[in-house]
Amino acid sequence: MYQVVQGVVNNQSDTADFFETLNNLGEHSVPEARRLFDKEAELVVARAPGRLDVMGGIADYSGSLVLELPIREATFVALQRDPIRRIRVVSLSEDHAQKPAIEISLADLESAGKPLDYESARAYFRRDAARHWAAYVAGAFLVLMRDRHLCFQEGARILISSRVPPGKGVSSSAALEVAVMQAICVAFAIEIEPRELAILCQKVENQVVGAPCGIMDQMTSVCGEANRLVALLCQPAELLKMIDVPDDIGFWGIESGVRHSVAGADYGSVRTGAFMGYRIIGELAGLASKENATGELCQIDDPRWGGYLANITTSEFEQSFAARLPEQVNGAEFLSLYKGTTDPVTRIEPTRNYAVRVATAHPIYEHERVRTYAQLLAGTASEQRLELLGELMYQSHESYSACGLHSEGTDLLVQLVREAGAGEGLYGAKITGGGSGGTVAVLGHRTAGPAIARLAEKYESQTGHRPYIFAGSSDGSAAFGHLKLKQTDDGR
Repeated sequence: MYQVVQGVVNNQSDTADFFETLNNLGEHSVPEARRLFDKEAELVVARAPGRLDVMGGIADYSGSLVLELPIREATFVALQRDPIRRIRVVSLSEDHAQKPAIEISLADLESAGKPLDYESARAYFRRDAARHWAAYVAGAFLVLMRDRHLCFQEGARILISSRVPPGKGVSSSAALEVAVMQAICVAFAIEIEPRELAILCQKVENQVVGAPCGIMDQMTSVCGEANRLVALLCQPAELLKMIDVPDDIGFWGIESGVRHSVAGADYGSVRTGAFMGYRIIGELAGLASKENATGELCQIDDPRWGGYLANITTSEFEQSFAARLPEQVNGAEFLSLYKGTTDPVTRIEPTRNYAVRVATAHPIYEHERVRTYAQLLAGTASEQRLELLGELMYQSHESYSACGLHSEGTDLLVQLVREAGAGEGLYGAKITGGGSGGTVAVLGHRTAGPAIARLAEKYESQTGHRPYIFAGSSDGSAAFGHLKLKQTDDGR
């Protein structure tokens, strides 16, 4: 039996369940799990939750304010140092069940004694589609090697158990990255502040996995606190005061059954379109630009908006820029005129057409919506406040749809919330995260749980899909901390 030798066990049921999993590995159906750990060596345990995107979403990459709720569902990682320079990973999570065991030599992450560059690392993990998910795990080691100049003389044995459903738009990837990074730092005595840990985890996803996510997922998974909204100004990652969820308000997530992927082409093209729009606005505003040695755009001198599209006010956008932005632009034509964008994680495809105007407008208007939303949350409880909050969520959903980031399932869920309305205690809903499926966030009176259940039943009757309901909240990895475990003499 494992016993805690360092750290404080919280009273969350999932922690007790994970302990039971560890104590019964000898009987587990995954044979690689049964023989993964050395019974004589210490285990480090870390936990990181997913997140419900209440407001802000894809505007994070443009510098918007976002409001995020850490959800109850979380990923646990148990890590043990291995004297052999290899990373052995076993996942008990359903989405990894087809290939539960992966082994990667740390030498494979090096070339001529130095860490692989990120382009080579992406190519390495993409060789085998069944193993690509391991980039979220092994990528943490590579980022620490490159960005913190660390050399790992030992490897690690890693067990993953996650209750964050994949492909639902609640950031299962960030929960995995954060839990792994936290466990590595504890096991190898690496001191990293929570904000920096989140930024390094984002780098894992951007540079090693190759998914162009913003920063809000990792920051929420690290810094979130139960039943409080993370107010994050993404310029690049300024954590503002946590916002208590008011007593009269409840938030739920209802997943649509439409699989979401932040690496999907729709999300990437909208992000690229927004950065194209910022580049064109910079030109229209007379901002100076700089090119690198190969003639590509590398920087815009932007004292007006600090380099962030979201800092342009809606009135300024409408008066000076909206009508002058093209609705669409061809990639090759844009490159010939502007050399590129300042986005380090997306690439313009010359043969593709990009919707620029709507992609540019979204973060500008969303930033204003989110700021208003935060102010309303701090106001006096009233029916009018709930109605205004709900209207802002509906506006956000429509803006996502204008960008092409909606889906039939999420649109239906939002419509069902509208139809139920205040009479059922429901006031607003919006698609979350990167859009194109995934989960819808719902705002209601705190007593609206039964109405949410009825809505889910109605959705199932119309689509045949029984949706998962996200309810409840939990602490991020920083508040959870870590646990160190050792087996007692009667360990099985």
